[in-house]
Amino acid sequence: MTQIVVPFRGENGKRRLDAPEEARSELALAMLGDVLAAATVLGRTLVVTDDEAGRALAAELGAEPVADARGGQGAAVAAALDRLGESESKGPVLVVNADLPCVVPHDLRTLAGAAELGAIGYVEAEDGTTNALALPGKEHFAPLYGGGSAARFREHADSIGVPAIACAIPNLGDDVDTLDDLRRIGLRSGPRTQAAIGRVLQR
Repeated sequence: MTQIVVPFRGENGKRRLDAPEEARSELALAMLGDVLAAATVLGRTLVVTDDEAGRALAAELGAEPVADARGGQGAAVAAALDRLGESESKGPVLVVNADLPCVVPHDLRTLAGAAELGAIGYVEAEDGTTNALALPGKEHFAPLYGGGSAARFREHADSIGVPAIACAIPNLGDDVDTLDDLRRIGLRSGPRTQAAIGRVLQR
């Protein structure tokens, strides 16, 4: 069974959005909701956050909230992976960022296919960071996030003798950092994000 980890920082993770704090919070939660709508269809989904609204939304949509270790994205993912028992961690483990509002279940199934082949699959953002990972098992994770992380994940896979597959999945490649990103994805985003975009851009 596929396990999915979604780290979520709340509006604090969207400082580049040129919008008031309330609007950033609304957009961050809307994007999280659309990601979870796709993820929970596929398998057990764990949301790592200390954001109260994020935890409530996760529970509402059938995901499991996990306390954030507050050590950055790598530590957040590791905290969720620690929750997976040995039997639960057999099979693909996906790590999906919370700012990918265009994602649909088929995208995640495609990503999981890399792990099912015994490879580490990754989706690289335009800036060289990593939007999503597919791991054959939780033991293949390493906390390598940050600038240029996609290259580091490739190197990590090579260092442990596991193939690395660059997954060109457009809906997972389109992350949101700015209002221009929101305008660009427009109607391709999920319904929660579309509604939030309409409200925020009208303010």
